[in-house]
Amino acid sequence: MAIGQPYLSGPSGAIDYHGLGTRRLRNIEKILVYVIVSAGAVLLMVPFFWMVSTSVKTLAEVQTWPIIWIPKQLQWRNYLIVFDKTPFERYLLNSAIISAGGIIGTLVGSSLAGFGFARLRFPGRDLLFFINLTTLMLPAWVVIVPHFMMFSYVGWLDSYKPIIVPAFFGNAFHIFLFRQAFLGIPRELEDAARIDGASNLRIFARIFLPMSKPVIATVAIFAFYYYWNDLVYPLVYLQSQLKFPVSLGLRMFQTANLGVVDLPLLMAASVMALLPCVVLFIFAQQLFIQGVVVTGVEK
Repeated sequence: MAIGQPYLSGPSGAIDYHGLGTRRLRNIEKILVYVIVSAGAVLLMVPFFWMVSTSVKTLAEVQTWPIIWIPKQLQWRNYLIVFDKTPFERYLLNSAIISAGGIIGTLVGSSLAGFGFARLRFPGRDLLFFINLTTLMLPAWVVIVPHFMMFSYVGWLDSYKPIIVPAFFGNAFHIFLFRQAFLGIPRELEDAARIDGASNLRIFARIFLPMSKPVIATVAIFAFYYYWNDLVYPLVYLQSQLKFPVSLGLRMFQTANLGVVDLPLLMAASVMALLPCVVLFIFAQQLFIQGVVVTGVEK
């Protein structure tokens, strides 16, 4: 069809005005969707842009009204001052240690429990799984006092053990994700391995884990975000400042200087604390989406 020629339909050569109108309507709908989504994305990015902008301002520019979005001179030294005023590098290292321990514990405990609920047959399995899911409705605040008393009795306060060790006992939501993923693996593979004399643990390690990489990545991402950003449990169990994670380190900027918050320094520290989460999401979003899709399908 030549450029500019009307769209012809059928042997009679009649112009399909209905088809042209339908395509125009679809194009208009797509444009409207893109406009709405783009406007929503910009709106959600405003706080992030304000945080980055404030991190390179002077205190006087922060207190100016109306808001100065782009400072006259970028104060990159704010990021260096953060390390001078607080042991921020130690906070980052502590968060990395807690996150690594939490990720390992979550993957080990939740995957084993998910395998048991998905593949092993034992009395009361479904009831136990139901009870496990009901714990999702239990607020975390309810168990803080009993946990504190228990960890105080065993002498684990002011250490990372009360934060990391419970991860090895599994998390209800992560157990659910692993169970759903393991249910989708063909039982014929498991039966063939049993015929060859493989134990349950060997089947779990050699068949189920290699075939569940998307859900492993998803759970690891969830665990990283949780342990990296967790404030409550470090606040309850840790007393030594050199053991604080970055979440508590940010709190130090709000309580120092007799309650006067230095917003440029606080925002500079917040940007550095947020950067690992942003980088992880950018590089792992495909695995995350794939893992959520896989765990949502039960075969």
